[in-house]
Amino acid sequence: MPSINLLPWREAERKRRQREFGVAMGGAVVAGIAVVMLTMLAFSQMISAQNGRNDRLTAEIVELEKSIAEIDGLERQKERLLARMEIIEQLQKSRPEIVHLFDEMVRQLPEGVYLTGMKQTGTRVEIRGVAQSSTRVSALMRSIDASGWLGDPEVERVETTQSGSSRQAEFVVYLKQKRTDSEEDAE
Repeated sequence: MPSINLLPWREAERKRRQREFGVAMGGAVVAGIAVVMLTMLAFSQMISAQNGRNDRLTAEIVELEKSIAEIDGLERQKERLLARMEIIEQLQKSRPEIVHLFDEMVRQLPEGVYLTGMKQTGTRVEIRGVAQSSTRVSALMRSIDASGWLGDPEVERVETTQSGSSRQAEFVVYLKQKRTDSEEDAE
């Protein structure tokens, strides 16, 4: 049977277009939501990958900081060992100096002068002693000044004291121990 359209054809066409528009709009919304979800998923994966790289870098940085601390400790230990070696080397070089000091003191000590104490600080030597007279102390100072190993004598004090029936001069003299040119060249 033939169908007769009693509705105006424009109205039917409008409904068809509205339906198509609704379907297209629903499809666009679904497609938009799908694109947003896929974009969020992609960004989420990128963020998690970057966080993984950051964690790895942080772990590597911690290990490198441990290595740096260990290297710093080794450097400090090396410096301490080098300082010790330098001190030992200086002691080895200065070992004959004390022998020369005592040998020269014995050679330069005039008769009638007796030492009661010696103290060395670096190259400065403090001598305490007793002499028969203050002229003997002067003779000691002149002999020290003429010595090749000793020099720059300075008198701190000379006191004349009465010991029984005799008089004696107690003295304190400072002098410097000289180094020879061969010892200075060795350094």
